[in-house]
Amino acid sequence: MATRKNPIFDTATTLGKILGFLGVSAICGVLVAGLLVPAAAVSGSTASGSIEFFDTLPAELQVDPPSQSTKVLAADGSVIANLYAENRTRVPLDQISPFMKDAVISIEDSRFYEHGGVDTTGILRALVATARGNKQGASTITQQYVNNVLNANLEAQDKSDEIKLNGVNKGVGDKLREMKLAIALEKKFTKEQILEGYLNIVFFNRDAYGIEAASKFFFSTTAKDLTLPQAALLAGLVNSPSAFDPITNPDNAKKRRDLVLSAMLTHGKITKAQYTAAVATPVKPKVTPARQGCAYSPTAPYFCDYVLHLLLNNPAYGADATEREKKVFRGGLTIKTTLDPKAQKAAQDQVNAAAGSNPDKWGAALVSVEPGTGKITNMAQNTSWFAGKGKFDSQINFSVDQYDDQGNDLNGLGGAQPGSTMKPFTFAEWLNEGKSMNTIVDAAQRRYPQNFPWQNTCPTPTVGWYDSTNGTEDLQNAEDGYYRPMSVLDGLKNSINTATFASAAQLDLCGIQKVVDAVGLHEGLPARDKETNAVVDPNPKITMTTIGNLLGSRQTAPLTMAAAFATFSNDGKYCAPIAITSVTDQTGAQLPAQSPACRDALKPEVARGVNYALQKVLNEGSGSLIQPRISTLTNFPIAAKTGTSNNNGSTWVVGHTTGLATAAWFGDPLGNQQRAGQNVTINGKFYTGIDGYMIAGPMFSNFMSQIAPAYGTDPFPEPPSNLLYGTPQFQPTVPNNPVQGGTTGGDTGANNGGNTGGNTGGSTGGTGNNNSSNGNGNGNGNGNSTRGNG
Repeated sequence: MATRKNPIFDTATTLGKILGFLGVSAICGVLVAGLLVPAAAVSGSTASGSIEFFDTLPAELQVDPPSQSTKVLAADGSVIANLYAENRTRVPLDQISPFMKDAVISIEDSRFYEHGGVDTTGILRALVATARGNKQGASTITQQYVNNVLNANLEAQDKSDEIKLNGVNKGVGDKLREMKLAIALEKKFTKEQILEGYLNIVFFNRDAYGIEAASKFFFSTTAKDLTLPQAALLAGLVNSPSAFDPITNPDNAKKRRDLVLSAMLTHGKITKAQYTAAVATPVKPKVTPARQGCAYSPTAPYFCDYVLHLLLNNPAYGADATEREKKVFRGGLTIKTTLDPKAQKAAQDQVNAAAGSNPDKWGAALVSVEPGTGKITNMAQNTSWFAGKGKFDSQINFSVDQYDDQGNDLNGLGGAQPGSTMKPFTFAEWLNEGKSMNTIVDAAQRRYPQNFPWQNTCPTPTVGWYDSTNGTEDLQNAEDGYYRPMSVLDGLKNSINTATFASAAQLDLCGIQKVVDAVGLHEGLPARDKETNAVVDPNPKITMTTIGNLLGSRQTAPLTMAAAFATFSNDGKYCAPIAITSVTDQTGAQLPAQSPACRDALKPEVARGVNYALQKVLNEGSGSLIQPRISTLTNFPIAAKTGTSNNNGSTWVVGHTTGLATAAWFGDPLGNQQRAGQNVTINGKFYTGIDGYMIAGPMFSNFMSQIAPAYGTDPFPEPPSNLLYGTPQFQPTVPNNPVQGGTTGGDTGANNGGNTGGNTGGSTGGTGNNNSSNGNGNGNGNGNSTRGNG
């Protein structure tokens, strides 16, 4: 049997509504009394108990700056990317359209300048309306601001499940707390400060927090330049962002906008003429989609990703990854970087052109640094971050190491075999030991047996041999005509493997090691424990006492190569690459960034001698085949070295002017990089074997011709005469079964054991075992290389 309702208390009747209203009003009176007078001034046990409860609620609100977007900027101040958890850009009140301020006050809290945080008149009005069946809210702008701050703080603490929403999970206690905090806030801040805070924190859309982001998202404008119809529409959104979304619900959005305009007219904020014109304006959003993260950078996604990893790896930005992510994605940072947009565009154009449509997914990368500072000016590669039809997509950065020197991930490929671009460092040690570059060495010798008397004062053992009588192949050049005595200069100029070995045979291998270490060269892949695969060294040395490494067998990142060659340009001073020049937070405070970190690496006369020789490479040596031509003779003072791995799967040109050093790489970026660049068609052209000058060469030439003059192309200082014009004296290699001529075999040596566990030599015949920290491996290589491995 149904229970019969008492007509006196049935709120469906007129009498019931009146009694219900009076009952709620009594409760409201107690709350208002608690809000407005001290507890001791109120008599009556019920009122006193309610006020005591109210007095126990917190009155302090931690108004931290709301989560703001972080901007990553290029050197000229242009935006590379925005990073955020919530898309928000804070603006002061004087940078917000007066229409917006009037609109939101008119529709949300018309008595904003009259109440003290809680509007008792508004509460009573809402109660009456609710009793009549027309539910209304009574939260003031100050209360809404409090609610937004509380929820933002919970969000920042990863407590989004505790967020309170009106009409969803907010109880009486939550509402009382909100009221008390609102009153306390009004005593601490001015109305203008509260209004500014509210407009900067309020939610408009999942991609737009705060008025500046909303203006940009919905109308492609700024908060300062909002028109009356635009401001009224955004003010209307606050009540229900989904229901009044002008993109998905334009009719609802217009009705709500016109209601806001009517409220503005009622409260004297606009004239009748303004109202009439505004309501006649159609709702037409002009959306600028919010693009969050480096992946959406239109100019430099991989450089941006590198910058992001540098920050997230830096303990100065937080004790752990969570704190650092909060700082970067919610801190409203301004990150000024070294990127030159003009250089970046030129680099991107070159890598995009390198392989064309690229169905076979060949990789191209071009990165530059500024000698004397280490500033990275550009970092480009021929991939897209996101998959798409006909696109080569990759999230891996071809230009950088896999890990930094502390073992933190850099999202890098870890480089590629540099081939003959390693030869200048043996040449540098030749000069460092006071030898003339005109000295004649025996480039006819091809056999370096296991017992060859290499000089080595390092504690690391000498590893590897070239000896067809002992299970490996004899050392090979790319062309037959160079197995003969020649000057050390001619050997480098024409990229002759046997000349490099003949030079190294008269040097202390430990001296070459010191040169390589001094200019920052290291492997791009980590050394790992053979059994556990754990990283034991994130940036292992390139062990130059393993003789195959004289010809570039270990994977090295383009950024590392560019910085090493910049040392030659900088008169022997090495500067570590840097990408971040300043970081400021939303208060303008400076946070840790990077500054030039330079050191003496080579004697100035040695660097000048190398520059002299590397100009010859482009003038008349292996680099003279690059098209379009680039050289000191044809353009401006410029030095470079070509490089090609033994299977042609990794090709390079690395070079510099006095103002800019650049590494251009083209090759296989997939898997273990074992794919040969032989008998392949790239960009519509067939190659029996890709050489450094063929694809990486034009990338380098076109880029440097366009960009280098802006950074300085002064003549290189001349080396001292004793290094340049020393008596051309024949110095034969220690005789040990020399083999003359021949075309068979490979450029790779057998490197036996040691800490490389089978590094391949030459320029090179396949990758070595980068996971070995010790072992007994033979790095036999059956080479089929092209011009001078360069």
